[in-house]
Amino acid sequence: MKTLKSLTLSGTMLLSSVLFSTNVSAQEQKTPQLTDPEIASVAVTANKIDIGYAEIALKKSHHKDIKNFATTMKKDHTAVIKMAVDLVTKLKVTPKTNAVTKSLLDAATKEKAVLNAKKGKAFDKAYVDNEVAYHESTIKAVETILIPQSKNAELKALLEKALPIFKTHLEHAKMIQKEFK
Repeated sequence: MKTLKSLTLSGTMLLSSVLFSTNVSAQEQKTPQLTDPEIASVAVTANKIDIGYAEIALKKSHHKDIKNFATTMKKDHTAVIKMAVDLVTKLKVTPKTNAVTKSLLDAATKEKAVLNAKKGKAFDKAYVDNEVAYHESTIKAVETILIPQSKNAELKALLEKALPIFKTHLEHAKMIQKEFK
């Protein structure tokens, strides 16, 4: 069974390792250089992944706070995806799948398997621990990679608008996490 520390570390390392070391050895780690269509793909993918985690929680959890949080995650991340889709449609840009989005999806598949294997309080704890770690790493990626590398002002503004939403999610998840210590 993973401890909170190892779950948080693995979740935090998920996006960090994907975004900072795509296709390079440990000694050659560098930040991937992403185009705006690739940034759009990463943003939409990261939001879809968290919706997937929320859907698992809504099916498996019986804990009121977990279910409420998962409902909020599904609603808010769906809204962010809609804003992103509306923007790329307006700009006539097609999000471009890239090594980062593929790595995010691969890691999410593994995490979903972990979550699906748990039940009861063990599931609730694993879900909220993952949400804390996932939001910490997502916030870091948005602040240090996606926003700085965005060339289009409207895409950058969208990411800047979404950032406080993700920070609120993180604080909410941390409050729930305290119940499981």
